[in-house]
Amino acid sequence: MLDDTASRPSHASSDHPVVTAPKVGVLLANLGTPDHYSYWPMRRYLNEFLSDTRVIDYPKWKWQPLLQAIILTKRPFSSGANYKSIWNETLNESPLMTITKQQTSALASRMQDAYGGRVMVDYCMRYGNPSTRSKVDAMVKAGCRKILFFPLYPQYAGATSATANDQFFRALMDQTWQPTARVVDPYFEHPRYIEALAQSVERGYAALSEHPDMLVVSYHGMPKRYLMQGDPYHCQCQKTTRLLRERLGWDESRITTTFQSVFGPEEWLKPYTVDHVADLARQGKKKIAVIAPAFSADCIETLEEINEEIRESFEHAGGESFTYIPCLNDDPAHVDALSAVIAENLGGWV
Repeated sequence: MLDDTASRPSHASSDHPVVTAPKVGVLLANLGTPDHYSYWPMRRYLNEFLSDTRVIDYPKWKWQPLLQAIILTKRPFSSGANYKSIWNETLNESPLMTITKQQTSALASRMQDAYGGRVMVDYCMRYGNPSTRSKVDAMVKAGCRKILFFPLYPQYAGATSATANDQFFRALMDQTWQPTARVVDPYFEHPRYIEALAQSVERGYAALSEHPDMLVVSYHGMPKRYLMQGDPYHCQCQKTTRLLRERLGWDESRITTTFQSVFGPEEWLKPYTVDHVADLARQGKKKIAVIAPAFSADCIETLEEINEEIRESFEHAGGESFTYIPCLNDDPAHVDALSAVIAENLGGWV
């Protein structure tokens, strides 16, 4: 348990504000989730997400009328249906929320074992609840004089890591007494992350009677224009795949990198997963497995898009065996990797 002792300095007057014992905060951040799959919660969530200029960088005068008048009128219904198909009805929350809570609990236990009550671990979402601002405020009130902000995106992208960082620093602007802050670097090549990925592939393959002809390593996509503007995401994805292949001891013919979740009319990073798996089936690759290393937790893009839409594309093209290898979630090897990243970034603080 955290030491929440608060007291006034011994030399202070009776009306001096109480001061909480200093702690270090570790704030995990993920993309976010609607509060429910019904229309209005979906609309609020999509409005916040699609209004982020890191995500959609079109001029506001051009984008907002289209978003408000057309997209947010229709899309909450289709997106809500997709969320409903994967919703955790028992806890009334999305799988991303459930898994993020499990990750936070596991990491909090690791930090308690390593540092006792000196480190507080919590989570926030860039969009939706719990908001970054609310969690930063809670950590400061709990006495965190230092906060390590950890966006749970292995590969950096402006539309994920950067916008999460933006929101964190906006939250700091609200604090009278700002804590010292650090942001965790992308961990796309961290040995323990690569090891956790490799172990998940080995477990997935061991459970099959026949090994797949191809492992499709599917990353969330982004407009190609962002790559040309200097975003390192594409390169970091390619390196993750290469390091995973090398750890598995495979040659290049057994693994391929693709990109999913294309949105809008412009060209995105290629090949597109949904098209490429169909091409593989037509080329005689009848058994494939798909893994999604860019996602730290299973979510709408993996449970619905990969395991339903992309699976369907493969099977309609003649594919016979489609295996989805789950995200690392709260797997012990993943918790080991995240704990190692946190420990490295807490150097000099605890």
